[in-house]
Amino acid sequence: MTLLCFHNGKFRTMDPSRPRARAVVVRDDHLVYVGDEEGALRMAGPGAERHDLQGRLVLPGFIDNHVHFVLGGTQVDGLDLRSCRTPGAFRERTEAFVAGRRACGMEGSWVTGGDWDQEAWEDKALPRRQWLDPFSLGTPILLQRFDAHMAVANSTALERAGIHRETPDPPGGRIERDPDGTPTGILKDAALALVTASMPPPSSRELERVIRNGLASALAKGVTSVQDISEEAHVELYRKLDREGALTCRIYARLPLEGYRRILGGPMDPPEGRVRTGSMKAFADGSLGSGTAWFHDPYGADATTGLPMETMADGRLRAWALAADRCGLQLSIHAIGDRATHEVLDLFEEIARVNPPWDRRPRLEHAQHMLPGDIGRMAALGVIASAQPYHCIDDGCWAEARLGPERARTTYPFRSFLDAGVPLCFGSDWTVAPLDPLLGIHAAVTRATLDGRHPGGWSPEQRLTVEEAVRGYTLAGAYASYEENLKGSLTPGKWADMVVLDQDLFDLEPERIPEVKVAMTILGGQILYER
Repeated sequence: MTLLCFHNGKFRTMDPSRPRARAVVVRDDHLVYVGDEEGALRMAGPGAERHDLQGRLVLPGFIDNHVHFVLGGTQVDGLDLRSCRTPGAFRERTEAFVAGRRACGMEGSWVTGGDWDQEAWEDKALPRRQWLDPFSLGTPILLQRFDAHMAVANSTALERAGIHRETPDPPGGRIERDPDGTPTGILKDAALALVTASMPPPSSRELERVIRNGLASALAKGVTSVQDISEEAHVELYRKLDREGALTCRIYARLPLEGYRRILGGPMDPPEGRVRTGSMKAFADGSLGSGTAWFHDPYGADATTGLPMETMADGRLRAWALAADRCGLQLSIHAIGDRATHEVLDLFEEIARVNPPWDRRPRLEHAQHMLPGDIGRMAALGVIASAQPYHCIDDGCWAEARLGPERARTTYPFRSFLDAGVPLCFGSDWTVAPLDPLLGIHAAVTRATLDGRHPGGWSPEQRLTVEEAVRGYTLAGAYASYEENLKGSLTPGKWADMVVLDQDLFDLEPERIPEVKVAMTILGGQILYER
């Protein structure tokens, strides 16, 4: 195979043994040389395919530690209400989308998506079925809040799901009601499943289409690896695309914890492939914005303490986690409220005490709201903080008003994690936040909230350096998936996954980081995106 030489670049390798370089050489998808220009050109030889990077910054390909890839691909051409700033805009955009579906002959088919956020509205009113019914009777609608822990359904969707005044709240969920008991249309956490169970599953063809949407979006953002919250049907399609040479991103799939036995009996992923499994995902609680994050003390206007998930409350999550860990499967547990994070750490402590030792690397997904003493517990247990920094600058617009200043001090405690020795990796939680590591880096470095009220940073003592934030999206992400010897830094022997940027992050004022664009995305030495 012809050698490839990428030269005349400003390489920040994330490899402490050689943090900077000017050129690299690639053979068979792997880096074989990282160093100066003269040495690279000499190794590559006169017949090499050369790419002059024109002095631009080169980083290891970005690794996103938490995506919902199929949901993201669906959003690309679906109903997106995230930018709506008033209830009126919410209604108008939804009505126009339903009318467009009707014009295409799709009247009566389910309308989903949404990603709305009532916290962006002046009066913070939750949407209601009455907002949707005037233009949608006969068309079922279920529109999720952007965190996917709350949704609004119209009357048609509620009827199809059999939800009415006498329907009880399911364990781990809540049906919001008017004073007379009539459902408002708002469903929280486990209550969403009452509606989704009545929806037809997508076809393999439709799933493949939205996965291809997601792959194109990832390339445009310099993302060469994702750690996906997957379903088994998704993994089958990822493997199919990989066999066809069409999978343009490396996938580390995290599957539902309750299905761990099926994973053990499933196919082995070839080491040269772009799909890997081995981590199991579960939920301990919901989200702060939906009022379902599980805290020790009350929060918010209705003084809720949130909700543990049913499987957390009834002990099934504990039993599955103990068994999966004994089988050598990594645990990735969603925990947001300070009680949820504390209880999950209790579980990780029990697992370490009663199960045989191994390199388990348990993950606390989101790790948003921590009791001060629990950060040291994470370090002692080797628990990975799998965080998404864009959430910080979004929630920071309103979270302190719900939690109070004392609890806010250990909210998104990035600096405290690193200072305590907690492994910290970063991602987006796409579609909950944009699939753009540069926005996440900006959030981690500045903590400047989206409302402009904290230009110096919300809890500025928790800000990171650019170097630390980039590491969170590269080498730390590789460690979180047991792949630090394969990717995450520009080191000879690792995959040649790189992102080229049009400006140098390290030379810019931090507030200008969102101006930076991806100029080139390289996977295994192949240029798959160029701007």
